[in-house]
Amino acid sequence: MIHRFNEIGLACLDPRWAEGRPRLLSPDDEDFEIQKATTRPTKLGQPFTRWSTRKLAAYLRKVHGRVICIGREALRCLPARRGITFQRTKTWKESPDPERDAKTDRIEHVLDRFPDRVFAFDEFGPLGIRPTAGSCWAEQGRPEWHPATYHRTHGVRYFHGCYSIGDDTLWGANRRKKGAANTLAALKSIRTARPDGAPIYVILDNLSAHTGSDIGRWAKKSKVELCCTPTYASWANPIKAHFGALRR
Repeated sequence: MIHRFNEIGLACLDPRWAEGRPRLLSPDDEDFEIQKATTRPTKLGQPFTRWSTRKLAAYLRKVHGRVICIGREALRCLPARRGITFQRTKTWKESPDPERDAKTDRIEHVLDRFPDRVFAFDEFGPLGIRPTAGSCWAEQGRPEWHPATYHRTHGVRYFHGCYSIGDDTLWGANRRKKGAANTLAALKSIRTARPDGAPIYVILDNLSAHTGSDIGRWAKKSKVELCCTPTYASWANPIKAHFGALRR
């Protein structure tokens, strides 16, 4: 420290300055490690789907043409400094509907202009009665046990749900199966929610049970506009956000 003070003065008291051996990894080496860590192992010819610090360190030591020796702890800290974290991968699907933009624009338009007259409809299921894990007070080490086997003696049901955007209200009925008749009954209950005779808008997907000729004639006669979501774009239906909580 005395020699360092004689060279640079009080700057030697900078807490970032420390003695010891120089860094073994250059910024280019760190960039190379981050590039490999964010690349799927199968694309690099490795027989696994995700990296661990042990596997990544072993791979970096035998990369052809560039050998990097780094400890597992240093390799664990490096991505954190660069804002890289271990995350679960997600999937997505692009809609092939040729009218995708027109349909989504129409849904956004009615939601912005007529929120009090917009409804959403969809089926939820199949539903069956089965054991569900819960919690209760019990003696320590002696939880309440329920058999995991069950029999669907009464089949399954489908919940035909109707959701009012303006009222933030969800209602529906359980049916044994999907079908145009059950869809029409649900749409009639939506029309009943606005008995003034003014036009209403119903957001639903393009399932064949939703777009039958009988439903089309009734919708035209009852001043109900059916706003179909694009193919593989169920996220555009506002009722979908409530089905997760309903299942729980």
